[in-house]
Amino acid sequence: MTDESSPRRRADAERNATAILDAGLECLLVDPQASMAAIARAAGVSRVTLYSHFPTRESLLEAALERSVAEAVDALHAEAGDVGPADEALARLMRSSWQVLDRNFSAFAAAAATLPPDVIRDRHEYILRPVRDLILSGQQEGSIRKDLPADWLVTVVYQLMHAAAGEVQAGRMTTAAAPDTLTATTLAALRTMGG
Repeated sequence: MTDESSPRRRADAERNATAILDAGLECLLVDPQASMAAIARAAGVSRVTLYSHFPTRESLLEAALERSVAEAVDALHAEAGDVGPADEALARLMRSSWQVLDRNFSAFAAAAATLPPDVIRDRHEYILRPVRDLILSGQQEGSIRKDLPADWLVTVVYQLMHAAAGEVQAGRMTTAAAPDTLTATTLAALRTMGG
């Protein structure tokens, strides 16, 4: 009987872990300081079940961050192809990826307030690699300014993305307006003069 119920328990455990992560991300979208009790309620599991999967808030935040990073990387890589000039590819990437970036902003904010800075920095560097590749390509072809280092321009893009997400979260910018506003501001900062 144990052998027959074991696969079912594993499947239930996987469903619970997925439900907890889903609920964790949704709760973090509303409140980056969401409690473990609130996340357990949203997931429809007991706190005992939640803590059996994620013994600390930090472990839940790290798992939520990993999922957010995977979603963001998938979205960025899907759009980071080398079709056309790099500045135009960067514009397409930012517009198409905005929903994923906006959705995961709260998870990043919660994680940044709790997890060690090197963990956050490593995840951001991984996400922003396609952006850096496009900036380097644009500098080589002349569509992206060369008078500033590529790493600084990546930092500018990163800060503008966070600023746009923060404005949306604060209600000072709509989600619909954010992609075009973010893209126009970013391209103005990155393009060569007259580009």
